[in-house]
Amino acid sequence: MLLQGQVAAAQTRVNAIAVEGNQRIPDSTVISLTGIAPGEVVSDGQINDAIQAVMASGLFEMASARPTGSGLVINVVERPTINRINIEGNRRLDDERLLELVGSQPRRVYSPAQAETDAAAIVGAYEAAARLSATVQPRIIRRSDNRVDLVFEVTEGRVVENEAINFVGNRAFSDRRLRRVIDTKQAGILRSLIQRDTFVAERIAFDRQLLTDFYRSRGYVDFQVLDVTSELSRERDATFITFTVREGQRFAVGDVTVSSEFPDTDLDAYRRAVRLRSGETWNPTRIEEQIARLERLALQQGFDFLRAEPRVTRNPRDLTLDVEFALVRGPRVFVERIDIEGNQTTLDRVIRRQFDTVEGDPFNPREIRNGAERIRALGFFSSADVNTREGSAPDQVIVDVDVEEQPTGNLSLGGSYSTDSGFGVAVGFSERNFLGRGQSISVDIQTADENSRTELSFAEPAFLGRDLTFGISLSVVTTDFDSAAFQTRNTSLSPYLSFPMTENGRLRVYYELAEEEIFDVDPAASPIIANDEGKALKSALGYSYTLDLLRGGLNPNRGVRLTFAQEFAGLGGDIDYIKTTTRAVAERDVLNEEVTLRAIFEGGVIEALNDQTVRVGDRFFLGSRQLRGFASRGAGPRDTAAGISDVLGGNKYVSARFEADFPLGLPEEYGISGGVFADFASVWDLDDTTGAASQQVDDGFELRSSVGVSIFWTTPIGPLRLNFAKPIEKNPLDEENTFDITISTQF
Repeated sequence: MLLQGQVAAAQTRVNAIAVEGNQRIPDSTVISLTGIAPGEVVSDGQINDAIQAVMASGLFEMASARPTGSGLVINVVERPTINRINIEGNRRLDDERLLELVGSQPRRVYSPAQAETDAAAIVGAYEAAARLSATVQPRIIRRSDNRVDLVFEVTEGRVVENEAINFVGNRAFSDRRLRRVIDTKQAGILRSLIQRDTFVAERIAFDRQLLTDFYRSRGYVDFQVLDVTSELSRERDATFITFTVREGQRFAVGDVTVSSEFPDTDLDAYRRAVRLRSGETWNPTRIEEQIARLERLALQQGFDFLRAEPRVTRNPRDLTLDVEFALVRGPRVFVERIDIEGNQTTLDRVIRRQFDTVEGDPFNPREIRNGAERIRALGFFSSADVNTREGSAPDQVIVDVDVEEQPTGNLSLGGSYSTDSGFGVAVGFSERNFLGRGQSISVDIQTADENSRTELSFAEPAFLGRDLTFGISLSVVTTDFDSAAFQTRNTSLSPYLSFPMTENGRLRVYYELAEEEIFDVDPAASPIIANDEGKALKSALGYSYTLDLLRGGLNPNRGVRLTFAQEFAGLGGDIDYIKTTTRAVAERDVLNEEVTLRAIFEGGVIEALNDQTVRVGDRFFLGSRQLRGFASRGAGPRDTAAGISDVLGGNKYVSARFEADFPLGLPEEYGISGGVFADFASVWDLDDTTGAASQQVDDGFELRSSVGVSIFWTTPIGPLRLNFAKPIEKNPLDEENTFDITISTQF
């Protein structure tokens, strides 16, 4: 008998081949695997190769051959079939998730090699969950009829936490500041709840890019991450990660010039289009912005193939970079077509409109890259790859877009608490890609002790195929403040249009039809309030303009956001007024970006028209966010002669808040930081100052102020903010609130 691996001594004529030991697999299948035909004379080596081929099929545990007088007899032992597959010992990852990784299947032939591959896939899932010490052993349990149960025995091990994250080579920024840049976090006191402190190897590459972008946006053009090491502790339950970096020198912008190889180019127009200024911190993003600006101007002037090429000259002595934007002639290449694949729900036009380029346009690689970024920014796809290839001719390019969709609907249940409104519950549903059209719909229901809000909204971000957002919202807002002698209910319908005016500015125009109701007015309330009891219809047209340079301006460490809005009520209805509001926010990071300084200014004026008075529901009131240290609606003009001395609000208000946020020296992974603040605000001016007992209400300007400290804590259930404030300037009738706490979460 010739066993597997043995060699016979002579040649054999095979007149016939017999198969023994097989139960499920036909004789013909085994014979075909040998590659030997009846009547063939075979050598010992050929018989040995035949047996090896039978074993290589994976269908048999053992195979052997023995020559007989009339030919060859092949004995086989079939591999068992899998009866069922179980996973044991797993608690952190459920069976359903792990079984999706298993390639072995019931009623198929058991393969030890496939079982080992499956075990490795399960281990990979545990490694992604930061359990690097997890082990998986495949076992088989023999059953009758040549069947086996395949069992994967899992030892999960402990979570591998990032015990410490250190940096070597950094001088300009501290370790604490750089830990805020990267996505990987250290383990803290809430390590059992916070999952971002676990080690994920794939996250390291992302962290490297985050660090590179952070430094280069601050002028460190030579910055490099030289190495990243992660060492496991002896118990394999903790890692120590070290980033070795080379910062290099910090550069600023030197001379900025524009040149052109086109003789008829109006260089002055291109120079005016450049917003890069000498002396500002070097930032690659700013360079890209200027290139896009110049190339857009070229298209407007009819130069289809003009490209703006930045040519940088380094001045190591004064640490500046001169940049020359050279207007050069690009290759005459056109976009033949844009092919989109992978979208099952999202319509092609939703993806296609993210490109400023269409079929037949000159090919601009920068525009294609920008379009790819806009596709990813939609949030509709888990991945979006955009590549180009040569088309039907050398001067034609095909743009291939390959996307993989992800869920875009969200059902949320949340809770909140604040001293203004008490405990609250929020239920919401939103769909960001309604019917694959890129439209968004949402339903939000929020209830609290003193107010409730229900809102249904819809938005089309590409109305009429342009960068024009059309939306409409329907809302019902009810307030029931314990400190107020009345309740309000506002039911409104508001369609709007929103579109860009400049690169960073956006205009929103809206119409609002609302029913305002003031009810449950206390009999002892001021007549200034009682006169407004009942329902009134408001028909108003308004607009708001926002210029947002908060983090996208000339310097990444400073910025402003400005908002100016006006509302004109009186297009029919019962209410006539003009309301004007403005808000400005300015921020700056100082002390190596460890401390953030912030100033917030806001104010408003409302003026009644046609001999009307402003209703109490339309007046301005100061909340605790505008004036900390005071209760919400706790400061302002009052009717002191009334039995219930309600704050009446005012037709004018101003608020100025100055804040500084800074670390407290605690480990960054705890998520606890501190702040100090100083608030100044006032609300004043009433149309009707005749209060109870025909006494005149003092509605003059009176400044209130307060100072205090804040504690910020990023908890697993939501951001927590505690304010401890002390009023400085106040009216004896004002209601104080020296402690304020706000927390919200969503799950």
